[in-house]
Amino acid sequence: MSKQRILTGITTTGTPHLGNYVGAIRPAIQMSQSANAESFFFLANFHALIKCHDPAQVDQSTREIAATWLALGLDTDNAVFYRQSDVPEIPQLSWILTCVAAKGLMNRAHAYKASVDANREAGEDPDYGVTMGLYSYPVLMAADILMFNATQVPVGKDQIQHIEMARDIAGRFNHIFGERFALPEAKVDDNVAVLQGLDGRKMSKSYGNTIPLFLPEKQLKKSINKIVTNLLEPGEAKDPDSSTVFQIWQAFATEQQTAEMRQAFLDGIAWGEAKKQLFELINGQIAEARERYNDLLSRPSDIEDILQAGAKKARAHSEPMLEAVREAVGIRTIK
Repeated sequence: MSKQRILTGITTTGTPHLGNYVGAIRPAIQMSQSANAESFFFLANFHALIKCHDPAQVDQSTREIAATWLALGLDTDNAVFYRQSDVPEIPQLSWILTCVAAKGLMNRAHAYKASVDANREAGEDPDYGVTMGLYSYPVLMAADILMFNATQVPVGKDQIQHIEMARDIAGRFNHIFGERFALPEAKVDDNVAVLQGLDGRKMSKSYGNTIPLFLPEKQLKKSINKIVTNLLEPGEAKDPDSSTVFQIWQAFATEQQTAEMRQAFLDGIAWGEAKKQLFELINGQIAEARERYNDLLSRPSDIEDILQAGAKKARAHSEPMLEAVREAVGIRTIK
């Protein structure tokens, strides 16, 4: 049986939060533990430059995200764990793919369309403030995936479009230059929705509504207590399916715990009690990893050594792949 090749990454623009953990890190690490899987996990620091022009933030986020993966049990002997910018073949491949990617495909990207719509509503030029980084983001993401011929890409439901675009770009390249790239598939955990943040919208750094994954206990409890709820009193039945508290609970709980909390909502559990139980559930699952995380952050040179070793392993794949792609498109040594 051929091994699945799994690849995923997190953009280094902020502190890892519960949504990152539930939507990407946890399922990716679980998949990497399979004997039938080869795993590639990366810190997407080139992608970070699209949204963040604060060098200190990009640097700090890189440290925090690397420490997060390691603290949560990623086995770097078994997986390839690297920083995007340490693999120079990726941006080269991105340019080659840009030369076959259709502009119309880029026009349909959710992030670009959202920016255009916001500009129109504000009475601005549709492309006001839109950089080429934002516009061509899906091509760089395709390069991340196709460079390693990933077959499975764990993503949240809101990221499925990017995997479909990578498939389109790979298919067009293969049609023009011959079969070089596997067509990746999005791997979505159907039991995990896009996690809601403090204000009920999608948990996102751009909304400022995240719950950082490794907050100290007191701050984690305080953050959970800030989750917006309605004004229903204790004893009044509450709708679990419209509740951010329940939705986050469901992402961390077992089926039995979820069923019990659903009943508690219908029985009128007080919001304060529901949030207290949510804190205890999450804290119980991450307390040991939090200790490992803080220890790793105190040893930055050890994190760097791990990333450099990962880059070496990644380039063992990326160098021959780029050479084959260059040969395919006619960028060759003159003989």
